[in-house]
Amino acid sequence: MASIWRHPRSQYWTACFRDLKGRQRRITTKVSDRKTARKIAQEYEETIRTERTVKQLNETLDRLHEEVSGQKVIRTTLRGYVAEWLATKEPETARSTLAFYRGSLGKFVTFLGGRAEVPLSRINRTEIVAFRNALAAKLSSKTVNHDLKAVRMLFRSARRDGLVSEDPAEFVEPVRRENRLPEGNRRNFTLGELRVVLDAADLEWRSMILFGLYTGQRLGDIATLCWSNIDLTRGELRFVTRKTARTMILPLAEPLRHHIENLDAGDDPRAPIHPRAFGLITAQKKSSMLSRQFGELLAQVGLREHKTHKSEGKGRGNVRTIAALSFHSLRRTATTLLHEAGIPAAVAQALIGHDSEAVHELYISVGREALQKAADALPKL
Repeated sequence: MASIWRHPRSQYWTACFRDLKGRQRRITTKVSDRKTARKIAQEYEETIRTERTVKQLNETLDRLHEEVSGQKVIRTTLRGYVAEWLATKEPETARSTLAFYRGSLGKFVTFLGGRAEVPLSRINRTEIVAFRNALAAKLSSKTVNHDLKAVRMLFRSARRDGLVSEDPAEFVEPVRRENRLPEGNRRNFTLGELRVVLDAADLEWRSMILFGLYTGQRLGDIATLCWSNIDLTRGELRFVTRKTARTMILPLAEPLRHHIENLDAGDDPRAPIHPRAFGLITAQKKSSMLSRQFGELLAQVGLREHKTHKSEGKGRGNVRTIAALSFHSLRRTATTLLHEAGIPAAVAQALIGHDSEAVHELYISVGREALQKAADALPKL
């Protein structure tokens, strides 16, 4: 026979009952009303003995809540809450970020299928782990973790709004295994390779390559630079990064300054330095097309294979791959050259704009000349 008990220091009653094997069970009812707590205890015992479904139990608890409070319980479905959450985010989030949320949560809703129509509180950790694992089988770990991040944000908001008592996504770990090209296979450009690429590039790509090498900045940031970002009097480049919204004030390296002085600046300070690239970024809100163009340039000079959608691993059910050389390799090259020149790590980190020392270390590669210099420094025995 089910009973209830309350600890002297608690306001809530605890349901006490036995399961089919005769073991004593105790579960808090989360209610302080004695009559309601006794009904909940009886329902717990009845459910465990008759193997009722969770849905039936929830319906019973909802009915008890309505009897006590006089308020109808509204259980929002997963699909419904996703729509509400996105509508809330729309006026306070950048369009690109909102598109990311829509895409990631759309994948989650599609994965759940009919389960997306059940109350949000009935989505459990097992389903979220299954969603993560299904993505990991065909996408890169970076993409999987981005999608998982959106699901976590959704349930964190649901808990804050009181729609779930526990967050089922809270302890779902991100994917650690990398399906794409291992980090160790990514590498820097050699100076000889850079000269070959510069010789084959048109004027705008040549300019962006020089900006990438002498500032170590990302392709999207370089493509969206305007003349107002450059102060030749102070010898500075000033801009806000697209990825981290970090304000960067960088001194101009002498070769880059010389290059800028030979460009046609025009009369409008708001004009882009690289018009074609600026137009692509403005239209698409991302730099993927520019990255592809740079890859084609590398393939033209024999530094990468010519890629097709199939060979790039694009499309449903495929794992994307990352080439050893890309525009981002200029960032790695700049980092390595600074270290080989003896620039202190903290100074190099600030110039490149890495957020942490750990991230900065990933970009450092030791060149052949530096290794030879180190070997030559060992004493003779």
